[in-house]
Amino acid sequence: MSTDHNGESNADQPAQTHDNAAEDVIAVSSDNSHEGLVNRLDAHTGDGIRHRAFTCLVFDSTGHLLLAQRAPTKRLWDTHWDGTVASHPTEEQTQREATRQRLDDELGVTPDQYDTLRVTDQFEYKRYYENAGIEWEVCAVLQVTLDDITLDPDESEIAGLLWVEYEHLHEHPEWYRQLRLCPWFEIAMRRDFQQ
Repeated sequence: MSTDHNGESNADQPAQTHDNAAEDVIAVSSDNSHEGLVNRLDAHTGDGIRHRAFTCLVFDSTGHLLLAQRAPTKRLWDTHWDGTVASHPTEEQTQREATRQRLDDELGVTPDQYDTLRVTDQFEYKRYYENAGIEWEVCAVLQVTLDDITLDPDESEIAGLLWVEYEHLHEHPEWYRQLRLCPWFEIAMRRDFQQ
């Protein structure tokens, strides 16, 4: 696992109240060992608290990646493009279970639309976002290929969708700069092509 840190502290910035601020996330060590539950807002403000997360890259049968634009109501990385969903598992969920739930909740994608949901990587990163907060996560990367690309996106989660040629996006990131990609997705994509 690698560690990727960048940015400056925003410890003196006030935290905004958000719908999911009362939820908990799983605090973890650098090797992803469970260290207890912490408040989600506390984990994402000040200097942050390292916690467990995941991102899932969704492909079609021709190898195109589905980018999802985060809703403008998101507290962190609002309107940035993710590849494709990202979140935090609860204490009762495995990474796969949490990913299945997010695929359904955010995109309306159900398990009958794909065969295998595979964990392909894990990395740690830390990024500050404007004056709004921080991500400090041990992030699992999952990938899935849809047999049926029917989507029913939840507008409170996703503002836009875009299928892109994955290899082209990786080889020519400058052509996609206007999309403002989420940092965890950029790391996951870079590491995917290094393997």
